[in-house]
Amino acid sequence: MANFLTSSIGKKFIQSVSGAFLIIFLLLHATINLFSVIDTFTGKYGIAQPDDKLFTAGDGLFKLGCDFMSTPFISLMVPVLALGFLLHIGYGIYLSVENYRKRGGLKRYEVPSKAKADSWSAKNMFVLGLVILGFIVFHLTHFWAKMQLLEFTGSEAVNNPYALLNQTFGNVVVLILYIIWFVALWLHLNHGFWSMFQTIGWSNAIWLKRLRVLGIVVSSIIALAFIAVAVNAYLHAAVWNTIAI
Repeated sequence: MANFLTSSIGKKFIQSVSGAFLIIFLLLHATINLFSVIDTFTGKYGIAQPDDKLFTAGDGLFKLGCDFMSTPFISLMVPVLALGFLLHIGYGIYLSVENYRKRGGLKRYEVPSKAKADSWSAKNMFVLGLVILGFIVFHLTHFWAKMQLLEFTGSEAVNNPYALLNQTFGNVVVLILYIIWFVALWLHLNHGFWSMFQTIGWSNAIWLKRLRVLGIVVSSIIALAFIAVAVNAYLHAAVWNTIAI
C-alpha cells in the first residue's frame, strides 16, 4: 500500500480522489448559494428573521439553506469536504514543484491521454490552482470569517446572509474579481473533471469523449451558478442603495 501511494500512479490517484471532494464541495456550495437567486423570483430575497433559531417560518430559501448548513450532520460533513479540497490544492502544488524539480519545468500531473490534452487549461493547471487558492483566502475573509468562524468561536455571527451577499458583491471591483475567479475555476474544473476519471482507468476513446462533455457541463453549471449569485446580489445592493438615497 505504501509503495502504491508513493508511486506515480498512487500520487495521481490521491489527487483525483481529492479532486472529487472539491467537485462535491463546490456543487453543494453552489446549490445553497443559488437559493438566493430563486428568492429573488419568489419575493423572499432578504427575508431572515432576527433570531438564532434554525428553519424559522417565513425565512427566504437561501436563509433556510444556510440553516441547513448549520445542522450537526452537515457541520461535520463540510469540514471533511473542505479538508479534501485543501488536500487537492496542497498536493497539486507539491506534485507541480516535484515535477518542476525533476523535469526542469512545470508539467501537469495528469496521466497521458489518448486524446491530446492540448488545451490552455490543461497546460496551466498549476497556475490556475494558484489563482483559485489566492481567491479562496479572499473569499474566506468575506463569508467564512463572518459566519462559520464566529459560530465556532462562540461569537455572534451574521444572522442575515443576504446582507452579507449585498455587502460583498455591492462593490463592483469585488464583483469583477470574483467573476475572474469563477472563470479560473471553470477552466480548472473543465480539464480536471475528465482527467480525474481518466486516472482511475476510464481512458478509452468512447468514455473520454463523454467525460469531456460531462466535464464542460458540470464545470459550467458550477461557474454559472456562482456568477448568477454574485450578479444577483450586486443588483440587489444597487437597488437598495438607490432606495436608501
